[in-house]
Amino acid sequence: MAGVFFLLGGNRGDTQQIFREAVKKLAEEVGVVKLTSSLYQSPPWGFEDSQWFLNQVVFVETKLSPLQVLNITQQIEKTMGRKKKTTTHYEGRLLDIDILFYEDKIIETKQLVVPHPRLHLRRFTLVPLYELAPDLIHPVLKKSIRMLLSECPDQGEVTRVAAH
Repeated sequence: MAGVFFLLGGNRGDTQQIFREAVKKLAEEVGVVKLTSSLYQSPPWGFEDSQWFLNQVVFVETKLSPLQVLNITQQIEKTMGRKKKTTTHYEGRLLDIDILFYEDKIIETKQLVVPHPRLHLRRFTLVPLYELAPDLIHPVLKKSIRMLLSECPDQGEVTRVAAH
C-alpha cells in the first residue's frame, strides 16, 4: 500500500458538501481514507476573485499506481462538475484535487509531477498538511513540512473553518 496526500480546493457551490462527496469518492475509487485535515479558508492565490477558497488535505492508502490515481482524481473532478480550464490563468472552481505526495516518490512526467511543484510556496497547502504530518520530509527539498511552513514566502491568511 502506498500513502498519498491530496489537497482538495474549491470556491464555487457548497464546497463543504463537495469535499464530503470527494472524500467519499476517494474512499470508493482510490483506497482507504486514513486522515482528513480540518477545513481551511484562504483568499484566492495568484488571481482576483470575490470568493475565498476552502482547502483540505486528505491522506489515503492505495494499491494504485500514481498515474492510476491521477486518472481517477481527474475523473472525480469531472464527474463533480469541474470544467476544462478556458484560460492559462488560475480561476475559481468547484473542485480541484491535487496529488501532493505519493509515498516519498519523485515523479516528473508530462502528466504528473510529484511532489506537487508549488506546495512549498503556498500556505493554504502547508497549513492543513502540517496538521496531519508536520514531520513529513519533502523528498526533493529534504525539509519537513514544519520547516517548509516556517520558511514559506506566502504570508496569506489561512483560517480553520468549523464544519457544518
